[in-house]
Amino acid sequence: MSERGRILFHLDMNSFFASVEQAHDPSLKGKPVAVAGNPKERKGIIITCSYEARAYGVYTTMPVWEAKRKCPSLLFVTPTFERYRIASQAMFAILREYSDLVEPVSIDEGYVDVTSVVNGADAIDLAKTIQSRILRELDLPCSIGIAPNKFLAKMASGMKKPMGITVLRKRDVAHVLWPLDVEKMHGVGEKTANKLREHSIHTIGDLGRMTEKQASEVLGQHGEKLWRRAHGIDSRPVDPESVYERKSVGNSKTLSFDETSKPALLQHIEQLSGKVASRLKEKGYVGYGVHVQIRYHDWQNRSKSRTFKEPIYRQSDIEKHAKKLFLELWNLEPVRLVGVTVQQLKEPGEITEQLTFDSYQQVAKEEPVRNLVEELQKKYGKSSIQKGIRIRSKGSSSSFSKDFLNDHNKEE
Repeated sequence: MSERGRILFHLDMNSFFASVEQAHDPSLKGKPVAVAGNPKERKGIIITCSYEARAYGVYTTMPVWEAKRKCPSLLFVTPTFERYRIASQAMFAILREYSDLVEPVSIDEGYVDVTSVVNGADAIDLAKTIQSRILRELDLPCSIGIAPNKFLAKMASGMKKPMGITVLRKRDVAHVLWPLDVEKMHGVGEKTANKLREHSIHTIGDLGRMTEKQASEVLGQHGEKLWRRAHGIDSRPVDPESVYERKSVGNSKTLSFDETSKPALLQHIEQLSGKVASRLKEKGYVGYGVHVQIRYHDWQNRSKSRTFKEPIYRQSDIEKHAKKLFLELWNLEPVRLVGVTVQQLKEPGEITEQLTFDSYQQVAKEEPVRNLVEELQKKYGKSSIQKGIRIRSKGSSSSFSKDFLNDHNKEE
């Protein structure tokens, strides 16, 4: 079905961990509540907090000591992941009563394609029904975005919280999205936003008013994708199978000028390899293939891959193989873009190591705090329950992320 005729929901549970705790213990309702791994530790970080706490200026990733200062009456709760899993399962079960096309994105959000379920005029009524059922049956609030594609639905669901329902059409993009700061755009993180600002791109509209080629020159393929998003273009289907897919992890970089220096190009390969290794850690994957891409000054693209018998995940290994592939591929012509990707990923449950909140502070010391904070901001402490990458023994217990994946396994 064409994008014009699609009706997609993006459902986002509101302050999920804190809301689950309030539903479990009604005495917490209406009070400022924060979920934190070890609130007795002054160096702890808020994983998420209730809207009552946010009214005091408390926010996700804020240090516990600062949260206590801003809100002396703040109530701390230790996270209970099994409770969150059960609530998540129940929420997705409700969604699947209305459509077979449900795509879980994380433990507390997902897409639903209701194109074949309702006509356009009835979409809001269906969203209200789903929202009220989740509140009535699970005692949990959520917000729902309604749009013809996934990007617009995702943007819409964040516009009214808590308990909001927002419709966002392609014709609304210019007057609703374009005035927003570019960092509020889904798919744009702090680093990308800073890169865009260096090119005087401060709003989504600034990005939209560029040509697609100009966006590509700034951010490579990612720039092209963001440019299309800025125009409300997103043809991705709602795919229930995507939760099981093993995807590649890669990074590319468009150089500020056409580079011919071998040491400089190899330094870019080192930096990209480091980013890929960090993302593999965050996602809990290892790979069995390395892929290198080169785009020359004349926009000609070349790439080369190699597979390995042993798992690849350390920066040193990625860097070693990527440099070798680059030198085999490079024809000494000026280079505009380089990219490094690790492919053939292993299933997360086989290689992730669960991170307890007791060891959370040690991880914060070992890795750049900013990277950890960025992940916490993305999804309420998602990265704080995975650490590093390790081949797991058969007897080891499953990680929280693996449990979430198993929750959505199809019945055989």
